[in-house]
Amino acid sequence: MDVGKILKGWFYEGYRRQLTGFHVNVVAIVAFSLAVFQIWSMVWGKMDPINQMSIHLSFILALSFLVYGFSKKNKPSTKPTIIDYFSALIVLAAGIYFTIHAERIAVRIPIMDPLSGFDILFGLVFVILTIEAARRTIGLPIIAIVFLFFAYALWGHHLPGIWGHRQFSAVEFLDELAFSFNGLWGSPISVAASIVFMYMLFGAFLKKAGAGEFFFKLSSAIAGRSKGGAAKVAVLASAFFGSISGSPTANVVTTGSFTIPVSKKTGYKSSFSAAIEAAASTGGSILPPIMGSSAFLMAAVTQLSYGTIVMAALIPGILYYISLITMVHFEAMRLDLPRTDDKDIPKIYTCLKEGWYYFIPLIVLVIFLFQGYSASRTGFYGILAIIAVSWFGGNSKMGLKEIVTAMVEGAKSAIPVTTACAAAGLVIAGIMSTGLGGKLTSIVLGLTEGMLIPTLILIMFICIILGMGMPVAAAYILTAMLAAPALIELGVSVLSAHLFIVYFSIFSAITPPVAVAAFAAAGIANANPNRVGLEAVRLGLVGFIVPYMFVLEPSLLMDGSIWQVSIAFVTACIGVIALATGTIGWLVTNTSLLERITLLFGGLMTMFPGVFSDGVGLTAIVLIYFLQKRRIAQMEQVQSSNEIRENTQMDNSKSISVGS
Repeated sequence: MDVGKILKGWFYEGYRRQLTGFHVNVVAIVAFSLAVFQIWSMVWGKMDPINQMSIHLSFILALSFLVYGFSKKNKPSTKPTIIDYFSALIVLAAGIYFTIHAERIAVRIPIMDPLSGFDILFGLVFVILTIEAARRTIGLPIIAIVFLFFAYALWGHHLPGIWGHRQFSAVEFLDELAFSFNGLWGSPISVAASIVFMYMLFGAFLKKAGAGEFFFKLSSAIAGRSKGGAAKVAVLASAFFGSISGSPTANVVTTGSFTIPVSKKTGYKSSFSAAIEAAASTGGSILPPIMGSSAFLMAAVTQLSYGTIVMAALIPGILYYISLITMVHFEAMRLDLPRTDDKDIPKIYTCLKEGWYYFIPLIVLVIFLFQGYSASRTGFYGILAIIAVSWFGGNSKMGLKEIVTAMVEGAKSAIPVTTACAAAGLVIAGIMSTGLGGKLTSIVLGLTEGMLIPTLILIMFICIILGMGMPVAAAYILTAMLAAPALIELGVSVLSAHLFIVYFSIFSAITPPVAVAAFAAAGIANANPNRVGLEAVRLGLVGFIVPYMFVLEPSLLMDGSIWQVSIAFVTACIGVIALATGTIGWLVTNTSLLERITLLFGGLMTMFPGVFSDGVGLTAIVLIYFLQKRRIAQMEQVQSSNEIRENTQMDNSKSISVGS
């Protein structure tokens, strides 16, 4: 055994095994059992929270060791090792132990009531194997954050002033980590074990029923005939799929394998094709009604209703996709790309006739959620609706075999999210036990001197840094614990503060240097990853601006009269289109540097709340529009004069030749 090689490999994330033979069946049994347990516990079971969460986490950790290999730097293997199987068995044993002692654990007072030897043993099993599973599935960044907060909790009492806290022994800290509702069994794993898992199953069933192909065809039918239609199809297809999947990277891999090659073939550069796919896939998590489970996470953390969150997120989500569609269109105009041949584009009527029923599960979700049903129970009803509609037609009828396969795939897709949420719970234990959460508000406001815009900028960077390489669920929950109180202290509403954090937790997926969604798209496009990441940020510019605007202008979150909301929406639409033209460099024709700057300025001013700023912005945009129209008219006039002169010269030449 090469110890040095193992230690070196630990500093890299794991890899997903291509399992074969007996091991496939073992994983399928474990995954299917987890899915059955989750459905039963969420719909019919009446279990203590510790019971439900410990069983869920133990199954997920067991799957992590069976599905994910130790390190992508080591030689990949198609089968789990003995150590992997031992880890899976011991963590399942820990789950059984916590289930048996759930009532005692739930009522005991952490730190005050002593831990038994077995408590310490199985508590350590959960903590250590959670860290290792998170490293394999997510990578080292989240583990570095976990260890940082561990170090702060254990040795932070040596720090002076506001940073210091009372001293903890190792056993006391383990008590906080594994036996309190501030650690492993806090809100992150609670949300992952109920809401997020159910919607991972929902997405797996929808994909198995053939909805992915339908939404792609529908996107082609809607946008395929326009100029540069291939990239517009990528935007729409990624919006449809991304709202359901909740994972920007998974969305890129799923839809990008079709859209990126077609965009390249149409004439877009490789980096642009990859970047637009990454930006569109990432934006799916801010698009109602499902928002990639973001709406449900916000509802669980803020105690606001699902309906309130979805309605508030509607306008910002629409603005983002208006911006992307506009950028794609103007890039196609700038490059003078051809339209796709009509014979290769399906008709909208035909698409809807063949697959209209795929909208039914989404409608079921919205209706039940607005009726006040729990998110997890609603997800179950949505799954039943998918099974029912799969029998309406096509070749995707879901029988017993397809249902089992969807449950297995859904359970496996939940592994990275749950391990990240469990690791986030360990971080939260470090925050809560040391009192850092309350201190951080004072620290942030002290650094920004209580000014709103600097505070927003600082929190944006915190969100992006914490979100690098992490699933949206974990990134949002972590940042909400750390940063939301500072915004609320400054008078920002709970809804605006948390939606601001959701946005930047999501858009960390396309922000270099760890732009996981952009890097995944770069791999498909055969493009430079860093260039794709920077291009994705440029294309997703509105996603980085809109959160500031809805904090400053609540009307964009539908907080106001119909007139106020309408004016805010219309001016914001004009603003994002102007930003798109300035970013791409095309309005009516190619723009000069000064014109681009003026359009960007006009777009920002139009999006900024206030009658004066709207007036200034609109004036700048209209000015550039008429200047470009005038320039085109002059060019056409010159061209026409040249053509007349050439024709006259040709006629004169002919006359001379005839006369001679």
